[in-house]
Amino acid sequence: MTSLTTFYLGGIIGRVAFGADGDDIGIIKDLLVNAVPSGANDPSQQLITGVKLKIKKEAKIFSFNTFRVVKTREVLNVTCTGLKELSREEVDNGLFLVENILDKQIVDLNGRKLVRVNDVRLATLPAGTFAIAVDIGIEGLLRRIGISVPMKKILSLFKVNIPAKFILWDDVQAIDYSNLNIRLSKSYAKLHTLHPSDLADILEDLGKKSSMSVFSALDEEKAADVLEELEIETQVHIVENLPVNKAADVLEKMPADEVADILDELEDEKAELLLKEMDRESSQEVRELLEYPDNSVGSLMTTDILSFRPGISVQEVIEELRQKKPESAELYNMFVTESNDELIGTFNLRDLVVAQPETTVNQIMKSDPVFLYDDQKVDDIAELISKYNLLAVPVVDNNNQLQGMVVVDDVVEDLINKRRTKKR
Repeated sequence: MTSLTTFYLGGIIGRVAFGADGDDIGIIKDLLVNAVPSGANDPSQQLITGVKLKIKKEAKIFSFNTFRVVKTREVLNVTCTGLKELSREEVDNGLFLVENILDKQIVDLNGRKLVRVNDVRLATLPAGTFAIAVDIGIEGLLRRIGISVPMKKILSLFKVNIPAKFILWDDVQAIDYSNLNIRLSKSYAKLHTLHPSDLADILEDLGKKSSMSVFSALDEEKAADVLEELEIETQVHIVENLPVNKAADVLEKMPADEVADILDELEDEKAELLLKEMDRESSQEVRELLEYPDNSVGSLMTTDILSFRPGISVQEVIEELRQKKPESAELYNMFVTESNDELIGTFNLRDLVVAQPETTVNQIMKSDPVFLYDDQKVDDIAELISKYNLLAVPVVDNNNQLQGMVVVDDVVEDLINKRRTKKR
């Protein structure tokens, strides 16, 4: 029969470890779990590899292979058959549970939120001792301060239970790695599975130092998506603290109007530095948007648009869309322009899908489209969108040349930000 002992980190920390002769050899201060995965679903990722012992006044880290944890009537006994000190490399490949997990904020990948670790559940098997879950419930906190059992008894009189709340170790992503070797940046890999808006919420909840650490670990594409979802104050903080070349690379992958909004909040000198670091085309688009007054339609429009000549076929449009792979917002409304970029019509994705492949764009477009001038006041947008039930409105200059479009999402966001400013 397989021998299994389950216990909690809070129950073993501070306990005395005894040698084979029964003499105490030191006090357990921390446990080291393997933090360098060798493959997907590798159980060794959860293996306890080391123990920090306080021997007299000195703390040393030893292999956990020679330690045995036995639970008798809910009391833990820790024995050791011999001490083998770990090398610096072995320590660097591990994660201290008390120092880096206990009482720290972690990302619950399933719940997509930050939670606090109140305890860590461990299990001893013939193959070793493993970290199997973290306790984020109130029971873990009560257990730590030694009142879990009496509280359960009292609450049971009122038929009230303290619900257990665990997250499996494999579903946990630690956030605060500030004290660890840089090689552990691999441990952020699972964060890439979260939606950008979920990651943005997590970054908003983190402290400035930790949020920068997490953001810096993202690749440029993911970083750009997350940066778009953040509040402007956090956007500015991140852009100001990233190296200029890294910040410029991320900004290049964002819509020009979003970048303009961020740079508008920076010091002119810093904004200019970033614009010079960005590629010429992206930089020029942002500069043009920055020239618009804050209360104008042009300041709110995006230049990421899809426009086609009137004689192009539906099949050719679809092939171009497949190549470009545009963002969903760009498909809200597509535009038809003459050779001088004069706007003559619009069509949407439905118009495209139901038309025959050989049909030309001028046959499916809506002539005389509703539009806004780039120098109009922002207040005019909401009325127009509401009146015509539009998701996006083309923006032209005084020569009727297409400059961009205003998306309803940006209008709503602008209105929300104005309300927040008024409340402050």
